Amino acid sequence: MRPDILNPLFAEISALKGIGPALARPLERLGLARAIDIAFHLPVSWVDRVLTDELDMAHVGRVIGIVLTPVDYRASSGGRTPFRVQAADRHGNVVSLTYFGKNSGWPRKMLPLGEPKFVSGKLEAYGDSLQMVHPDHVLPPEEAATIPARESVYGLSEGLTNNRMRDLAAQALARAPDLPEWIEPSLLAQKGWPGWREALGRVHADPADALARTRLAYDEIFAGQLALMLVRQSSRRRRGVPIAGDGRLRAMLKLPFAPTGAQRRASAEIEGDMAQATPMLRLLQGDVGSGKTLVALMALLNTVEAGMQGAMLAPTEILARQHYETLRKMTSGLPVEIAILTGRDKGKVREATLMGLADGSIDILVGTHAIFQEAVQYKRLGLAVIDEQHRFGVAQRMLLANKAERSPHLLVMTATPIPRTLTLTYYGEMEVSRLDEMPPGRQPIQTIVMAATRLDEVVDALARHVEGGGQAYWVCPLVEESETSDQAAAEARAESLRERFGARVGLVHGRMKGVEKDAAMEAFAANRTQILVATTVIEVGVDVPNSSLIIIEGADRFGLAQLHQLRGRVGRGDKPSVCLLLRGNALGETSRARLALMRETNDGFRIAEEDLKLRGAGEVLGTRQSGEAALKIATPEHVGALIDPARDDAHLLIDRDGGLDSARGQAARVCLYLFERDAAVGLLRGG
Repeated sequence: MRPDILNPLFAEISALKGIGPALARPLERLGLARAIDIAFHLPVSWVDRVLTDELDMAHVGRVIGIVLTPVDYRASSGGRTPFRVQAADRHGNVVSLTYFGKNSGWPRKMLPLGEPKFVSGKLEAYGDSLQMVHPDHVLPPEEAATIPARESVYGLSEGLTNNRMRDLAAQALARAPDLPEWIEPSLLAQKGWPGWREALGRVHADPADALARTRLAYDEIFAGQLALMLVRQSSRRRRGVPIAGDGRLRAMLKLPFAPTGAQRRASAEIEGDMAQATPMLRLLQGDVGSGKTLVALMALLNTVEAGMQGAMLAPTEILARQHYETLRKMTSGLPVEIAILTGRDKGKVREATLMGLADGSIDILVGTHAIFQEAVQYKRLGLAVIDEQHRFGVAQRMLLANKAERSPHLLVMTATPIPRTLTLTYYGEMEVSRLDEMPPGRQPIQTIVMAATRLDEVVDALARHVEGGGQAYWVCPLVEESETSDQAAAEARAESLRERFGARVGLVHGRMKGVEKDAAMEAFAANRTQILVATTVIEVGVDVPNSSLIIIEGADRFGLAQLHQLRGRVGRGDKPSVCLLLRGNALGETSRARLALMRETNDGFRIAEEDLKLRGAGEVLGTRQSGEAALKIATPEHVGALIDPARDDAHLLIDRDGGLDSARGQAARVCLYLFERDAAVGLLRGG
């Protein structure tokens, strides 16, 4: 249970003053539902205010604070013309305080003629005159001292002002208690960090306070490392079943090519882990097309040879069905029973699968989240393989592990190459195997960047490609047209391409029903359609070897890792492949760097490192959408600098300082709850 001392911080935002339904909506859009969410919603920048008593052209472009006396109102009968208050400083210099909107009553009330006011805002040149649009503060002069020279600026949503956010942050901070210290004393002294509560207050007051911000980032990373360490400690205490197959099924496999050295090495590492009584916890990293499925199959067959069952979990129905077909094809002629279970399977088919699992006649089950469900019982589950690891949180992946009387071995896989620092941050409880070689026959992929204004040329090139017998993906970022975005929608793009290509164009997106998605994918795989227009639902795992062209529209809107995943849909057959990135006209510096790197390299591990620098941990891993706890405070730079001392500190606590039962351990327990790393630990220790 959460310590009582933290309860005020974990109160709903309705407990804060002044929050009604209108304010709750923008806060909800920012993901701020509790006081602690607001406390951890740190400022993103700051404004340095120049305090002066005289208006000066030299201050144009700066935020100033000055005492002004309103001398005239200038209103217009036209609805679009702003209301202006002419105000003078003590030297007689005049500035126009400008308010847009039809209601002039509010600025008249705030700025009565002849009454001096302290006014703060950005000074701008307007022709030969000076103006200040919507001043951020208008106060009696005697209250000027309440406005700081440096003011924090927060990430906002429509309907939420910076002043309001600062007020809410102050209320949240008032609820933050003094907490016992969890950092090892010598490390704390060496770094010179303030206490947790002091650091939080300092960052809200001065976003440039690097020492205080680093302290908070360290706390978050430390909580993550400690949680992962407890997970690992717990998993080592669990009793598993040693699995050592006799090799007969693996010897019967008829592979079209010899496994790579990396595949053989990873298989040996997995086999060694599975032979132990301690349940395996291993992460298999492999770039797009590096052959993770074969490694997973070897582990599953090792399990079946030993008389146990295996389960393979995929994040989407499309991918689950593809894995099912791939495994069936690879094990053709082997005495192995493979079944599939997804949310779509109902009635007698589902009942037959459940019975086969319970009586042991099904050797390997492939499925989606449906294989977590309570009704799904295995006779002797020995191995769980989870594909696309970053789509599942720690707690989710352990639900499957709890499906067996003794903890099954766990192999988790990802085609998103993960930088070392993030591997330690998110998967520190696991051993890691890395597939860093490509199987023979993988074709190089040429990457070309073109402006979207050349769309007609692209469609002509697509026509030549299709007439030559090729197939192509066309990826769009949205499902429907949006008034707020110029990204082409998949439905609209499919419609426009059908005007030229007719029934040869298929469409698949995330809002389609499972049956419709499968039908569209199957038609493309069977070459009944030659062009598949899709959203990023095809990002992971879809395999059509005859498709050697992928066109990605709005490529400058995607992250590097996602572009690399999408590019990996081609280059799977015997033809040279092309990835065409269509970009917008106004490219920012980050987008330009991203597209240049895509042209330059096919190395997913290098791309992942660069993506981390450009975007941040949560987006690289897809955690912003997946439910995995993303880092709220620590930046990639913080992770790189602090991951090693945080891990060492967590080790010291566990190995030397008495663990969670010691005085420092009790403080660290509060830290785990504060950063919400307690749920997974509780689940794992309870399992």
